Amino acid sequence: MEKHAPRIVKFTNAQLLRNGQLVPGDLWVSSETGRIISPQSAFYSSHKTADETIDLRGKILSPGFIDVQINGSHNFDFSTPDPDFAEKLQRTNQQMIKTGLTSYVPTVISTQPEAYHAVLPHLGPSGAYRDPSKGSESLGAHIEGPFLSPLRNGIHNKEVLRTANSWSDVEECYGSSNLDNVRYITAAPEKGAMLSLIPKFVSRKIVFSVGHSDATFDQAQAAIGAGASMVTHLFNAMRPFGHRDPGIFGLLGQSLPSSPVTTPKQSQPASASSSPHGSPRSSRRTSPRSSLSISTTVSDLDDEARFKQPFFGLIADGIHLSAQTLKIAYSAHPEGAIIVTDAQKFAGCPDGAYEWRGEDRFIKEGKLLRLESNGRIAGSVVDLIDCVNNFKRYTGCGSAKALECVTSTPAKMLGKDVEEKKGRLEVGMDADLVVLDEGLDGELAVTQVWKFGVRVA
Repeated sequence: MEKHAPRIVKFTNAQLLRNGQLVPGDLWVSSETGRIISPQSAFYSSHKTADETIDLRGKILSPGFIDVQINGSHNFDFSTPDPDFAEKLQRTNQQMIKTGLTSYVPTVISTQPEAYHAVLPHLGPSGAYRDPSKGSESLGAHIEGPFLSPLRNGIHNKEVLRTANSWSDVEECYGSSNLDNVRYITAAPEKGAMLSLIPKFVSRKIVFSVGHSDATFDQAQAAIGAGASMVTHLFNAMRPFGHRDPGIFGLLGQSLPSSPVTTPKQSQPASASSSPHGSPRSSRRTSPRSSLSISTTVSDLDDEARFKQPFFGLIADGIHLSAQTLKIAYSAHPEGAIIVTDAQKFAGCPDGAYEWRGEDRFIKEGKLLRLESNGRIAGSVVDLIDCVNNFKRYTGCGSAKALECVTSTPAKMLGKDVEEKKGRLEVGMDADLVVLDEGLDGELAVTQVWKFGVRVA
């Protein structure tokens, strides 16, 4: 493509992903603006015609995929400082986009403050450059830790976990200026003063996600009332579901009761009580009681806020969660489901044993990644399209609904500035596109990838 000349591309005979359905139609994009354009405006206002027409012959045309939890790829770890970090990051972006991953949120796991200070400056939103040759676009970093529960640490090193008792503890850990590069944080709301700090994150336009947490349902509901809107890798590294205390999973099943009732005070053991720091929002009005709540420790929270159902990530690699678990979660709250890979740096690498940060070794066997020391599952090594196919097969939701879980739903979770440009095939949105072929067995395969209106794979 000649960079000095505008180029209009028309996709025809496509199955367009729109509003949870696949609908036949055409799509026009401009490589000059990098956006989806209106054919009427091109014809009548600008007097432009398509420089290239691509007949998709019934293939699916989807918005580019968005992975909101990915730790690395092609032997590059977003959490590990490196003298050549920027150069290796760009090479990794150019590899990842070939799988349909046009945008992502690089995850930095629990580590020491100096490591956050070293890597976060490189992981902020990169879309301002609008250069398709750079590959996958960062939408800002996801910091997963170190303010996590040591009871639910997963593979996170307990020795680096911390407790935040004030906002200064947060700034000291990540670096105040580095917070501008952060899209969302995963933390345990029941630890330290984290519950009272949630509104501070939200005011900084940082999404707060509950994860690696031993929170009870009441404590999780308190976090939602305070402004949390996401749950990190649902079911993994959190208190298991209980039929009387459903824990964090219970958030998917709650709804605002139709008629308020007075909730009497009840006592409960200290181990099951909510955070002693209380809610940053209070109200003395009578509060409705959730059908899942077993105590009243969050009864002073704003009703509408605390009964919201959150977005939630699901690692659909076929290993972290069973088919039945995925179907139950999706059925409970389909509008909130976000498919993630939680992929480690060994995605895209050959099978074998790999050293990791001098702490343990990872063993990669096909799509399975585990710690050598204890055999514990240690993230995944799959591509997002693999997870989409698993999710579609396990839940029976169909191609369109599964693709929404990696396009419009994650874009909405990440905030209005992302939702306004990513995840949908609407005029004015970024022309980040994936062409998919659907086989006779229903499996989807990526055949083309476009970034800002330019084909990159």
